[in-house]
Amino acid sequence: MDFTFTEEQQAAAEAARAIFSGVEPDAVPSPALVPGAVDRDIDRSLWAGLAAGDLLGLTLAPEHGGSGLDPVALCLVLRESAKVLARVPLLETCAVAMSLQRDGDPGLAAELLPRVGRGELVLTVGANGRTGHGPAELAVTARPDDGENDSDAPEWVLDGVQSGVPWAQSADWIAVPARTSDGRAVLALVSRTAEGVTLAEQVSTSGELLAEVRLDAVRIDDRALIGAPGAWEWLRALLTTGTCALALGLGETVLAMTSEYTGKREQFGFPVATFQSVAVQAADRYIDLRAMEVTLWQAAWRISTGAAGALPVEGDVAVAKIWASEGVRRVVQTAQHLHGGFGADTDYPLHRFHAWAKQIELSLGPAAAHEEALGDLLAAHPLG
Repeated sequence: MDFTFTEEQQAAAEAARAIFSGVEPDAVPSPALVPGAVDRDIDRSLWAGLAAGDLLGLTLAPEHGGSGLDPVALCLVLRESAKVLARVPLLETCAVAMSLQRDGDPGLAAELLPRVGRGELVLTVGANGRTGHGPAELAVTARPDDGENDSDAPEWVLDGVQSGVPWAQSADWIAVPARTSDGRAVLALVSRTAEGVTLAEQVSTSGELLAEVRLDAVRIDDRALIGAPGAWEWLRALLTTGTCALALGLGETVLAMTSEYTGKREQFGFPVATFQSVAVQAADRYIDLRAMEVTLWQAAWRISTGAAGALPVEGDVAVAKIWASEGVRRVVQTAQHLHGGFGADTDYPLHRFHAWAKQIELSLGPAAAHEEALGDLLAAHPLG
């Protein structure tokens, strides 16, 4: 298995490293010290820098002003963003934009996607459903307009709730999975300011502002409904894989912080890194990160190429998420243990990484949920 990156993918990662190099993880108040959200908006200056560096259009087609790269390149950039806890909806915006480009109305894509690449529009997606425990598409219903309006253009009416929607207050458009009366899963693009849309504030484990998005007879144009078979499933797989990239980048930074600290912290006249118990724990976490990495690139490659496998692509995505959820949790727990009380000091950034890691671990389903999904796939597609 060869996961050698192309020159274009490596260039994207290098550009991301340059842009994120000036970002400080502790630029906003600590989530441990504020009762609500750490900030009301995304990091707008960083967002502008990503647009100027052509990273917001990384996966957009050239006709939309993009670079035409694939999800592997996106995951490389996301990996770098997590190393500094970048407060931008990079995953959500790029994933929704790719979904619109892939399965949406060409006219709407031509209208919105160039603006996305220039950083003029922020996109997000509700992928948690009403409670986070059931399929997100079951939380919202989509029905054709039955003549209730005077417009000649066909419309759809949306009702329901999506909880824990990231960056919703800063987004211009929210992608909402929904279910039609005939049981189809569709994806609706809804303006945050549309009539019938209300946002109730929620706060994530990492202190970021989320929203419960309530839709009460919200009308959207027919072209804003993506009804292609598998469109929502593809977007969810991309979101999950991108979350795994965030977990990997965060875990790599935390292990590097742990290595630096234990190399300087002395007990009995020796750096604690030289103690066998410390070295073994750090080595185990290094193995976790390598497993997270290889399963991530397998999933991203399957999504990018559509290559066939023993299981559908959802199987590779589930394996990647299992390793990402469990691995990032073990990495931050070991880091806290090896840092001692210093790891909980709010003047030291490790506690921020711990909070973000917990949010990433549970985002789009914890390991147990993906283990169940993988078991269902194995039952439906026996190997050998």
